[in-house]
Amino acid sequence: MTKIVNHWIGGKTVEGASGTYGPVTDPATGAVTTKVAFASVDEVDAAVQAAQEAYATWGQSSLAKRTEILFRFRALLDANRDAIAELITAEHGKVHSDALGEVARGLEIVDLACGINVQLKGELSTQVASRVDVSSIRQPLGVVAGITPFNFPAMVPMWMFPIAIATGNTFVLKPSEKDPSASIKIAELLAEAGLPDGVFNVVHGDKVAVDRLLEHPDVKAVSFVGSTPIARYIHTTASANHKRVQALGGAKNHMLVLPDADLDAAADAAVSAAYGSAGERCMAISAVVAVGSVGDELVAKIRERAEKIKIGPGNDPASEMGPLITAVHRDKVASYVSGAAAEGCEVVLDGTGYTVDGFEDGHWIGISLLDKVPTSAKAYQDEIFGPVLCVLRVDTYEEGVALINASPFGNGTAIFTRDGGAARRFQLEIEAGMVGVNVPIPVPVGYHSFGGWKDSLFGDHHIYGNDGTHFYTRGKVVTTRWPDPSEAPAGVDLGFPRNH
Repeated sequence: MTKIVNHWIGGKTVEGASGTYGPVTDPATGAVTTKVAFASVDEVDAAVQAAQEAYATWGQSSLAKRTEILFRFRALLDANRDAIAELITAEHGKVHSDALGEVARGLEIVDLACGINVQLKGELSTQVASRVDVSSIRQPLGVVAGITPFNFPAMVPMWMFPIAIATGNTFVLKPSEKDPSASIKIAELLAEAGLPDGVFNVVHGDKVAVDRLLEHPDVKAVSFVGSTPIARYIHTTASANHKRVQALGGAKNHMLVLPDADLDAAADAAVSAAYGSAGERCMAISAVVAVGSVGDELVAKIRERAEKIKIGPGNDPASEMGPLITAVHRDKVASYVSGAAAEGCEVVLDGTGYTVDGFEDGHWIGISLLDKVPTSAKAYQDEIFGPVLCVLRVDTYEEGVALINASPFGNGTAIFTRDGGAARRFQLEIEAGMVGVNVPIPVPVGYHSFGGWKDSLFGDHHIYGNDGTHFYTRGKVVTTRWPDPSEAPAGVDLGFPRNH
């Protein structure tokens, strides 16, 4: 019997009423294992209403109560790491170790939310004028929504809702319909931790659900992570409906390798950053820029390592890379490799047509490595979101920086060098929101914010860290003047002397 994933509204499972369902496949076998209910407008409205009703009390609850629940949730999340990772592997396809790493990175933001009291401290200035004080505080927005992608079905929601609910908001999550089960498991753990009904809700679906969240008058803010075209649409539509928006888009992350770099370390980093999680991550290194004479040796080292990667089902402990999420996505990724030679690329490794014995119907693709890639090639211009690494050649550091800065994306980038001066110049001159120095995937820790520049971010706030706290709260400034007790009306004795 096929498993059915339903909505989570008002603290309980709610069966889908629209009659529309989407298929969820096991990427390793290609078989449909699950059906996920798609929400109608009425079902989205029910989730928002549940969140709105919960906000009446949750928004006024004590910070101590909110963080106490989050501490219990963190313990439950930690105890259920394997169970959540297994759900991710079954529906996304990534290997179990990658799935465990995803949960661990999500836990970082739960940790941050547990200590949110530091970020929510206000400010006070006394005696700014005679007996006048000024204070500033931050207050929650109300009902907020998160729309999250398939590649990190546990981590990306945890980039959003822990901070949102810790600061007093209530939350409606619309996860990817391709791998929805992790979000329901998280909802169950939140309920077990004692989160009041309606504070966290999950509705599954497609554009119908998304558009209703973007236009619903009771949704005050929308967080999104996904592709650049959809991020732009989310930002434009939600902003037009007077909502606060943070919409993180796509990427083409570059790694600049200088002639003095440790090439073994650079090759190791390029392989793990390009092919980890089958390249299905917005911080994957998809373009290596080799400076000067290092190109041939670096490509040879990358090829040597890439050819040893063990590809297989994500639940096989021997597997180092799993399949792609869907057959359609696999075919799109393959098309970039198939057309690369005609666009002037040198195809060093061609992963198209790869299969795994016993799992021939899975969404498999092998490792691809393209060298001497021109900037005009589609494999360079587009975010491929698969295990395809492009190597570009430049003569100088300045040429490499200019090439990277010409990209419309500005999510993350890295430089590999032994020269501190070159690294310092790079981090100041490069136009990207996150920079690594001899670190290939510079995803910030939880107490620093994550976000890119240019077409990689739409909106004014990065996600999590201090930016996350500011995004989910509004500032308020209070100016207070109290008369001195000695000026109390005649006949009222407060015990203060009247002659000072």
